Amino acid sequence: MLDHQYFNFLAKDGCKLNAAIFKPKNNISKSTVILLHGGGPDHQSLLPLAKRLCYNRTLVLPDVRGYGKSVCYDPTNYTWANYASDVIDLLNYLQIPDAIIGGAGIGTTISLKAAVTYPERVRGLVLISVEDIEDDEHKAGEVVFFEKYMDQIRENGLAAAWESILNNLSPVIGAMVRDGIPRSDTKSILAAASIVYDRAFYHINELREISVPLLIVPGNDQRHPSELAIQLTQLLKQAVLSDIGLSDEIRSIEDFANAFAPVINNFLKSRSW
Repeated sequence: MLDHQYFNFLAKDGCKLNAAIFKPKNNISKSTVILLHGGGPDHQSLLPLAKRLCYNRTLVLPDVRGYGKSVCYDPTNYTWANYASDVIDLLNYLQIPDAIIGGAGIGTTISLKAAVTYPERVRGLVLISVEDIEDDEHKAGEVVFFEKYMDQIRENGLAAAWESILNNLSPVIGAMVRDGIPRSDTKSILAAASIVYDRAFYHINELREISVPLLIVPGNDQRHPSELAIQLTQLLKQAVLSDIGLSDEIRSIEDFANAFAPVINNFLKSRSW
């Protein structure tokens, strides 16, 4: 018997999105936590972590637009504004005023965008391996990189396109992506890559207005630099920097959960959520 259930909800633009929900294991329900997976896998990459966090609170794991069962084929529907709006549409579906938002990789960027755009709906943030905020030069390089990635998908398929990338990322990211590929819709993933033409933020100072408590877990590769985690902690008064970050020793989704569930639980317990 599953310890979670699935449901669909509609985004404002009509895209049907999928999510898994874990109900509290006891009779006490604290603030809901929504965790967004990284770019490449789907919500299943966070299942072991969710199981460790749902003792006294509801956990929701959406398939981010474009991934898993949240299929969307229109490249023009991939903007950071839409990603942030998807989070609010989920809160509205759940009929809750706010939640603690977080996740990994692209999930951190979506969470930050939601916190800046809809501050009244975000009670706190849990950010694991924050994505880089590029300057103009690095953004141009990212566009070239993603266009090559999209060409590889078209020519050689999704798995082959990813294999040319994963050696430069943390081992656990590779494990998550490879696990999620069989559940991926290639056409939808290809459309999702169009997010590269939009920018969530132009400078870290755009995040200065975030005033909610947040936990920041450092990444350990060029795409998710540990230096950014430190800079964010210095910028945001209520930020807490985890003393445990991504490392090459974390190689599976179970390792990921074992490493970060205690850190996240301690952070959540430290607030009246």
